[in-house]
Amino acid sequence: MIVIGGGPGGYAAALYGAGIGLDVGLVEKGPMGGTCLHVGCIPAKELLETAHVFRTVRDAAEFGVNASQPTVDWAVTMTRKQTIIDQLAGGVTSLLKGRKVTVYDGAGSLGANHEVQITGGESGDVTATAPAVILATGSLPHTIPGFEVDGRFVMTSDEVLSMDALPARAAVIGGGAIGCEFASMMGDLGVEVTVLEALPQILTGCDTDATKVVERSFKKRGISVRTGVMVAGHTPDPSGQHTTVAFGDGESIDVEAVVVSVGRRPFADLLGLAGTGVAVDDRGFVAVDERCRTGEPGVWAVGDLINTPQLAHVAFAEGMLAIRDILGEQPTPLDHHGTPWCIYCHPEVAFAGHTEESAKDAGFDVVTSAHRFISNGRAKIVGDTDGIVKVIAERRPDGTGGRILGVHMVGPWVTEQLGQGYLAVNWEATIDDVAAFIQPHPTMSELFGETVLSLTGRSLHG
Repeated sequence: MIVIGGGPGGYAAALYGAGIGLDVGLVEKGPMGGTCLHVGCIPAKELLETAHVFRTVRDAAEFGVNASQPTVDWAVTMTRKQTIIDQLAGGVTSLLKGRKVTVYDGAGSLGANHEVQITGGESGDVTATAPAVILATGSLPHTIPGFEVDGRFVMTSDEVLSMDALPARAAVIGGGAIGCEFASMMGDLGVEVTVLEALPQILTGCDTDATKVVERSFKKRGISVRTGVMVAGHTPDPSGQHTTVAFGDGESIDVEAVVVSVGRRPFADLLGLAGTGVAVDDRGFVAVDERCRTGEPGVWAVGDLINTPQLAHVAFAEGMLAIRDILGEQPTPLDHHGTPWCIYCHPEVAFAGHTEESAKDAGFDVVTSAHRFISNGRAKIVGDTDGIVKVIAERRPDGTGGRILGVHMVGPWVTEQLGQGYLAVNWEATIDDVAAFIQPHPTMSELFGETVLSLTGRSLHG
């Protein structure tokens, strides 16, 4: 088997396949680990953790711990970020070596008869073939007209994660997961941030009640959110120190940095594909069936290259799915409706399954319950009480909850708490099933149990 691309989908397929006994070649033109490890998940969360530590020290006096007003040594933050990346990348490389995966340094393109041309890297010009090929070349940040990346004012996620210093004022274009994470991080570290979102609300796809919690928190922390506004370019000041972003109906804002966070596009640019049956749609996605098979027999595609949720853990799962299909195991296709989503802004957001609105749109008669973290003992202890847990369930004739359709959390550490909600949704558990389990006390996670319990028609604290 040959895998083109060494990000989460590619290296997961390589490791999983080699661990089973396949002879695997992996082609990667950049550092091993792809976007997630180098300019995505890992560095973004490290910077958000820096913001968390800053908040903790700043507010330590509330716990009787007297500390001087904190400042940020951004150079140290960047060094720590890179150290973590290097350690994890080294770990992936060691795993590949340990499982005897042949790694080719260069760009891989696919031609007829499963012929992979490898060029432009330390491995030199190499031609390789195999009975099975997996395409996993990932994605690149989208840009928008009038905001071309210029190395000075306009940045995408790639540049933000390696910027030399924090700006005093920044505009974040796009209020999705990536935009909100950057806005939250910069805002907590003292940057004056304005989020500009064209849609009616930020975090589209999240339950509205969860989104409102984030919006209130942003407002309380001085992060401005403008929704329903289009941007119309920027005009750098002659001094070279700042630029003016035009948006909405003749409005503008003066900033030192513009962060463009309007999603990512599939990166099929170097794949070639001439003489193959692999099809690319008008948005650049490689077309696949439910088992990640392309139109070319013996060729699969996974990760951000295909039109599924652009999440590292989805890429992991798709890489393993493709291997099981290569082995003829007839694997069950992934159910992307039940995908776990985690957004690491402050407060964090995590969810799986239907929102209240999407459940109603799908024809379900629903009943919901939401409990706030302000009533949770552990949340009070750690001093972080903004947030809710909301459960959406099918309504039974007596008004109680039946099958759990969706679980939505916003608040402290919810990205670490989603597990039981994710399992409940994907195992199609009922309210009675889950309410019967004992929740440890005091924990953040017991709020999920309290919320479920209330949908039985009986409750404890709520």
